[in-house]
Amino acid sequence: ILRTLISWLIKDMLKKTLGDIMVYSHHYNSVSSEWSFVLSITDYQYQTAAQVIDQRTAVALARIPNVDLRFFLPPPPLPHTEDDISIEDGLRQLLASLPQSEVDQCVQYFTSLALRESSQSLASQRGGLWCFGGNGLPYAQSLTSTPSQKVETFCLQALVQHSKVHSHCDHIVANGGLQLLQRVYQLRRDSPKIQRNIVRIIGNLALNESLHTAIVQSGWVSVLAEMIQSPYIMQASHAARALANLDREAVRQKYQDGVYILHPQCRTNQPIKADVLFVHGLLGAAFKTWRQKDLDMTDDDKVEGVPEDYTECWPKSWLAADCPNLRILSVEYDTHLSDWKAKCPAENQRKSLAYRSQELLRKLKDAGVGERPVVWVAHSMGGLLVKKMLLDASKDPDLSPLIKNTKGILFYSVPHHGTFMAGYSVNVRYLLFPSIEVKELCRDSPALRDLNENFLNITKEQEFKVLSFAETLPTSIGPMLKILVVPSQSADLCIGDLIQVDVDHLNICKPEKKDSFLYKRTLQFIQDALRGQRI
Repeated sequence: ILRTLISWLIKDMLKKTLGDIMVYSHHYNSVSSEWSFVLSITDYQYQTAAQVIDQRTAVALARIPNVDLRFFLPPPPLPHTEDDISIEDGLRQLLASLPQSEVDQCVQYFTSLALRESSQSLASQRGGLWCFGGNGLPYAQSLTSTPSQKVETFCLQALVQHSKVHSHCDHIVANGGLQLLQRVYQLRRDSPKIQRNIVRIIGNLALNESLHTAIVQSGWVSVLAEMIQSPYIMQASHAARALANLDREAVRQKYQDGVYILHPQCRTNQPIKADVLFVHGLLGAAFKTWRQKDLDMTDDDKVEGVPEDYTECWPKSWLAADCPNLRILSVEYDTHLSDWKAKCPAENQRKSLAYRSQELLRKLKDAGVGERPVVWVAHSMGGLLVKKMLLDASKDPDLSPLIKNTKGILFYSVPHHGTFMAGYSVNVRYLLFPSIEVKELCRDSPALRDLNENFLNITKEQEFKVLSFAETLPTSIGPMLKILVVPSQSADLCIGDLIQVDVDHLNICKPEKKDSFLYKRTLQFIQDALRGQRI
């Protein structure tokens, strides 16, 4: 793409306006998947080039590793005023303009929540509790950016839900949503969470090809090109998803909300031989579940910050380097120990394994999972979800390729036979109301027993390779209680190898370092399951 771009620029445009362009080096390293590209041109010449690059080329360039950001036009300039209240009002007006009938209950919930709140009402609620200097000025009388950003977060959460509804995406764009989100993004550069929510919305809008021109023209390509180069895994992965959905020239799959590409996040000439899917467990997430083990520092060996080689996501940092021919995906879904903590009350009765299985199967099919060999890696309840998905896929002719191409499943402390922790939550229900997920984890529940028996049948029939890790150390549950969350007998699927590891439930999926037993055995299993694929 770079050869084509520069050739065209030289022949048709730049030879008249920019003078001579010297190309010093242009090579592609198939091991590190990075372009090295140097031009002896000025900032002005880059700006001229940015003005003549078409939409497809701009998106393609944004997905080249470490591309020079001067190739992109900057976002449109913001208005001179930077009044936070105008941002809040703009978001609320955008939400009020969107359809409210015949939509998901959670879309209605988030919309009503955002429209109901304001910085004044939040401050009023906190007045008397929040003040400066003990008995000083009440919070309600001196608004800081905190309540306004809180309302912006409410509004953005509502817009995330609306952007999942195909028919609402046109309304968001038609009512100036792209420009408004650009304004919020630029003014909230100090809030990574707000920026991620905004890019999440852009990624959802990008699922609609009819909106691509509007997205590009409103300056989002340069924003995404910068964010995908972020050293922070969450920022880069949100941007990678949005750009992949925009890049219809090179990417056939579509990445729905909650499906993230960990590798390759950019364009590459490496052939993809297989997929590895990471599925987190209860209270987990697409990124934090798979971070390197947290460091336990004593007073004598504390260091400032974390080591340079510490990784926020070992599948992206370690596995991608060892197996560059893999596509590595991580999925995310909301899980809650208590109904009190559910983000949307209307979802409490829809968070069964059956519901989540159908939802994720649809998303994974859109992402092309099942078209090539697959290995699943799951932690805790995520393993039950993987089992349910494979069972459901075995009954659906349209999903038969997923069953046929599944080569292996790796379970990190998966409670195949339930967990005492689920029963503990029920016993103290006056402190913790059990949600659907926890009820399904009760030890020896009929649902778990049926799931396990049926899964074992298809495992033997399809000859899936299976590896299970089991924790042996108790996990701290609050300041007073330690519990072995998933005992070895529950983590034992009774097929494949079972390996006990001296770690607790939270760290069973977090290797301490790249040469630790946990990672090396995980890598070996993936390579063995995909033997013959030249990963």
